[in-house]
Amino acid sequence: MNSHTVKTVSGTEITDPPIARFIFNDTRLPMPLIWLVIRVVIGWDFLQAGWTKLGESGWMGDGSALKGFWETVLGINSGKALPAYSWYSSFIQVLYNAGAWTWFSKLVVAGELLVGIFLILGLFTGVAAFVGSFMNWNFAMAGIASVNVFLFGLAVLVILAWKTSGWWGLDRFVLPRLGTPWRVGGGIHPAPANTGNTPTAPQGVSR
Repeated sequence: MNSHTVKTVSGTEITDPPIARFIFNDTRLPMPLIWLVIRVVIGWDFLQAGWTKLGESGWMGDGSALKGFWETVLGINSGKALPAYSWYSSFIQVLYNAGAWTWFSKLVVAGELLVGIFLILGLFTGVAAFVGSFMNWNFAMAGIASVNVFLFGLAVLVILAWKTSGWWGLDRFVLPRLGTPWRVGGGIHPAPANTGNTPTAPQGVSR
């Protein structure tokens, strides 16, 4: 069954276009393989970044590496702040004034490691991609473009495909226990019968 129509209480039917169903909701090849590759690309970048910082005292010790980064962002030495928006500079300034680099640096390292591991394993893929995209967004807002914009875009796609991006991963076995749209072994949970004004449950993934 490959129906993706949702009937609301008012009777309005909302149907996903075929291309969206194929890209974000289809567990047949080639999409699961494509999402696996995208997941690993993003996850490996995060894992490498976190692993490198794990051995640096500036990140895992006194946090001086993050302090120096914030000083660059705020333009303390150059006299020119990097962020395009003053409100983001103010946010970083608050953290800097509070000396938050001592603990925030460890939070950054832990976040990068966990996002990388979860994405590579395909565990809670949508959540991991959201956290990763949020970290990429913060780097971009700080004026550090690098690969962050590219990874942010990929992570957003993984978020949109949360139902299938972890199909070739642990999500395939873990998420069904939490009541997500698919059954163990493939297919979707059968939709309950529609009686009266009860809205029809959205149809999920089919093999």
